[in-house]
Amino acid sequence: MPDFRSDTVTQPTPAMRAAMLAAPLGDDVFGDDPSVNGLQEHAAALLGFEAALFAPTGTQTNLIALMGHCQRGDEAIVGQSWHTYRWEGGGMAVLGSIQPQPVENQADGTLALADIAAAIKPDDPHFARTRLVVLENTTGGRVLPTPYVAQVAELARSRQLAMHLDGARLFNAAAANAEANGTDVYDEARALAAHFDSVSLCLSKGLGAPVGSLLLGSRDFIARARRTRKMLGGGMRQAGVLAAAGQHALEHHVRRLADDHALLRQLAEGLAEAGRSHPVLAGRLGVASANTNILFTDLHADVAPAFTDWLARHGVRVTSGLYAGQTRLRWVTHLDVTPQQVAEALDCVQKFKG
Repeated sequence: MPDFRSDTVTQPTPAMRAAMLAAPLGDDVFGDDPSVNGLQEHAAALLGFEAALFAPTGTQTNLIALMGHCQRGDEAIVGQSWHTYRWEGGGMAVLGSIQPQPVENQADGTLALADIAAAIKPDDPHFARTRLVVLENTTGGRVLPTPYVAQVAELARSRQLAMHLDGARLFNAAAANAEANGTDVYDEARALAAHFDSVSLCLSKGLGAPVGSLLLGSRDFIARARRTRKMLGGGMRQAGVLAAAGQHALEHHVRRLADDHALLRQLAEGLAEAGRSHPVLAGRLGVASANTNILFTDLHADVAPAFTDWLARHGVRVTSGLYAGQTRLRWVTHLDVTPQQVAEALDCVQKFKG
């Protein structure tokens, strides 16, 4: 049965393993690993930046970016549910001495422009200095509308603020836009990234690499970022064996993200039907809308323990937590989930008897 917990559980494909085995290696701390250098140059050109930096994790590339844009006592405006604020151990405050200014997320995942504007501090010694606006795309599987991103960027520029994108699943957003617009996924990714001074891109989620994330920005910004990476313990030596997996992912696993999105729609439709007509789950299982590879379902308290136990006993792996008095399950499709596995999971749901 499938593992829906996250797209981080993917295993390298045989072709990716072959690329890793064949990768030419050097010492990346000295800057002479050809596979790392090739990945960085390729990613920068792909997304329209001057330079890129390979690091072990997206948490680290986000923190490096925040520390590049902000000094001690500066402030970054973030979403209340952004990973940079809620899910990365408080690193910006603990390690960067950067004050996060959280803004409440709207129902569609955006931050209201008026709320961003209101959070920007005046130039007054009583306040932390606002220096940066952070967005996340996708956020909870939702794609931030492209016109909205442009409006946030316009506001930030008018107030002399930098823009950083936590684009862990940037290519999922681009794939959704490409499908909606009949355009190319790489062109959409480049257009989304164009509004930002820096972008963090995860290679080990939907793209399927085992390890790694990229930070993209100007040449000077990335030169400073390299120093910060070393300070944070992210300097790796023969990292080309990992970079080769990332290179393979960028070349071969981007267009196939549309398959994950199609599978999620299948899964969502089946779960929604269970929420309408299942003898036990009808009226007790709520299914949120989804447009990429992440789906949330909410279970009433009277059925949640039995249902989650049923899924676990039958090998359907999901993550769960309490939200607004209900149990929220997160379902994520990825390159190791097949159509047959989605069908098996839905069959398991239908056989639940409470």
